[in-house]
Amino acid sequence: MTTLSVTLPSFGPIYRDNNFHQIADLAQMAEQAGVDRIMLTDHVVMGQHTENYPYGPFPFPPETAWLEPLASIAHMAAVTERVRFSTKILIAPLRPAAVLAKTLATMDVLSQGRLEVGVGTGWQREEYEAAGVPWNQRGQRLTDSIAACKALWGDSPASFHSTTVNFDDIWCEPKPAQPGGIPIWVAGALHPNNLARLVEHADGWIPPPYGTVEEVADGVGRLREALGAAGRSTNGFGVQGDIDAVAGNDDRPSIQASMGAAADWIDAGATTINVVMSLFCWRMDRAQGWFDDLAQSWESLGLR
Repeated sequence: MTTLSVTLPSFGPIYRDNNFHQIADLAQMAEQAGVDRIMLTDHVVMGQHTENYPYGPFPFPPETAWLEPLASIAHMAAVTERVRFSTKILIAPLRPAAVLAKTLATMDVLSQGRLEVGVGTGWQREEYEAAGVPWNQRGQRLTDSIAACKALWGDSPASFHSTTVNFDDIWCEPKPAQPGGIPIWVAGALHPNNLARLVEHADGWIPPPYGTVEEVADGVGRLREALGAAGRSTNGFGVQGDIDAVAGNDDRPSIQASMGAAADWIDAGATTINVVMSLFCWRMDRAQGWFDDLAQSWESLGLR
């Protein structure tokens, strides 16, 4: 079954007068609309060189406020019952592996097993410098952090040794509520290191932003081949498809028009269709109507 994901805005002008707590209202609207999975983006801090964003012009100035995604998910999980939560993406190397493992396990227990996590290295050197994390180690730290979290979510006491993370005889309790631990999605292009990371550690793949259907389909083929060569089943391995904003008859972004591409993404191998709310709606007083339109558009596809 293909699932519906929505990336909620955790930044920007939708939260007027700093009413950031209203993200919980959006989570409730999403759940009521039948959304399967809510995602949030991540920036710990922001440097001044937003021109280094690799996917085109960065949409906001450095002073824009960004909510921390894990704390925000905990806030939303407390007022919802069914919808799952994830990140797109969490810059995992900025957080010590043991702290990350404990935080995620706690969130999974408190949400009663509704947590996933999408991870990557991010693009901003200044964030790493501010966090005291070497920029040139970001890829290795991502791999080591994922593996260390899995070790800490397994049998106790846990021991783990790698280039950047090392511990012996450590208890990390409680364990996640989900058997086998929290599903981990790895983001990014399928260069050799990332492909190996996906095959060894991941439960799903988040392709690079703004990729075409054809590029994702090619990546899915490569990924399935690599998983098979490693003896891993492709059943249940997730792939995210991000739909683009398409204008409707009024020349404004339309969720109805945009959702028409969902079938193409599914044919390409996507197991979840992700809609970025900020491409369509930036006003809280219009949010409920937008979610109603989203629910109707998704229902019309007959994917449930």
